[in-house]
Amino acid sequence: MQLAFVLYKYFPFGGLQRDFMRIAQECQARGHTVRVYTLIWEGDVPPGFEVLVAPVKALFNHKRNEKFTAWVQRDLAQRPVDQVIGFNKMPGLDWYYAADPCFEDKAQTLRGGLYRKWGRYKHFADYERAVFGREARTQVLMISQLQQPLFVKHYQTPAERFHLLPPGIALDRRAPTNAAEIRAEFRAEFNLADDDLLLVQIGSGFKTKGLDRSLKALDALPKTLKKRTRLIAIGQDDPKPFLLQAKALGVSEQVQILKGRSDIPRFLLGADLLIHPAYNENTGTVLLEALVAGLPVLVTNVCGYAHYVAEAEAGELIVMPFQQKAMNAQLAAVLADDQRRARYADNGLRFAEQADIYSMAQHAADLIVGGAA
Repeated sequence: MQLAFVLYKYFPFGGLQRDFMRIAQECQARGHTVRVYTLIWEGDVPPGFEVLVAPVKALFNHKRNEKFTAWVQRDLAQRPVDQVIGFNKMPGLDWYYAADPCFEDKAQTLRGGLYRKWGRYKHFADYERAVFGREARTQVLMISQLQQPLFVKHYQTPAERFHLLPPGIALDRRAPTNAAEIRAEFRAEFNLADDDLLLVQIGSGFKTKGLDRSLKALDALPKTLKKRTRLIAIGQDDPKPFLLQAKALGVSEQVQILKGRSDIPRFLLGADLLIHPAYNENTGTVLLEALVAGLPVLVTNVCGYAHYVAEAEAGELIVMPFQQKAMNAQLAAVLADDQRRARYADNGLRFAEQADIYSMAQHAADLIVGGAA
C-alpha cells in the first residue's frame, strides 16, 4: 500500500513530529511505502522514505498553507496513493491525526468578532471544516478525549469517524536498570549537589507551556528552598522573553533554557520534578514520559494527559481557574517533602509496568492500513 503523510513542518524534537515518525515507521515496517509532503524538513530522512519539500513561499502563513495544499494535490493527482494521512488540518485527507485543539472553539471563546472577519480566520476555519464537517469523509485519529465534544459541538461530526488512540510513549523513556548511575552522571555534568533540586520543563512553545508561570513560582520559593533549586527548560522556541523575565525576577543564575535535544531521558532521570503549568495542552506526552521514568509531575489539569498523573498518584494537578499564588505554594510543598516525591516516583514506575500507554503507533497503523477510511 502506498501511503502519503502530510505535515507542515518536521523537526526531530516536536511531539506531533515524533508521533508522525512513529506511525510512519510502523506502517513502513508492515511493508507499506511512505511518501511525505512537507514545507520544512529538519533532520535525517529515514531509509525508504520519499520526502518532498514544497517549493512554495508566501508573506502570510495561511497563504503559504493554501499554496502547499494545491501543490500536494497536484502531485497526488499525478501519482495517486491509497491513503493520505495529515498531521495538520487541511482538505483532501483520508485520516487526520488530531494533535491540535479545536480552532473554531478558540475563535469563538477567546477572540473578538473582528478576528473572525480576517482572512486568517477564514482559512483555518475552512481547513478545520474540511476535516470535521458533517459531510466530510476524513477519519479522525483522536489522542485526547477532551477535544472531541468541541468538534462535535461546532461541526456535528458523526461519532463513528472518531477513533481514540492510546498514548504512544517511547519505551526508551522508561527508567532503565542503571537509572541511578545515569542520574549521578547527569547531576555531576550539570554541577548539581546531592541536596540540590532540579525542575525541568520540556516542550516547544514556552508561552503555551507556561514557562512564565514556572519562573514566577521559582522566584516565590521560600529563601532556603529557592537557593537549592534550579530550572532547566528545553524546547524549540525563542528564549529571549523568558531570559529577560528571569533576569527581572533575579533568578537568572538558577535558570537555563536549552534548545530541543535527543537526550531527554537523561533529564527525566536526573531531575527532581517535571513542572508543566501549561495554559492549554491537547495531550502532554512528556507527562507520561516523566511518570515512566519515575519523575514526579506538577501539571495544570487542562492538559489532556493530566488525568494519568492523578490516576497513577504520581504527582499533583494545578486546578483551574489558575492562581499563581496557589501554584507557588504547591511547588514549594512538593519540593520541601522528599518522602512525597519518592512516593510519587514509585507510583509512576508501578504505573509504567501495567498501563497501556505505549501502543499508539501500532493502533494508528492498524486503522490506516486496515482501510477503514
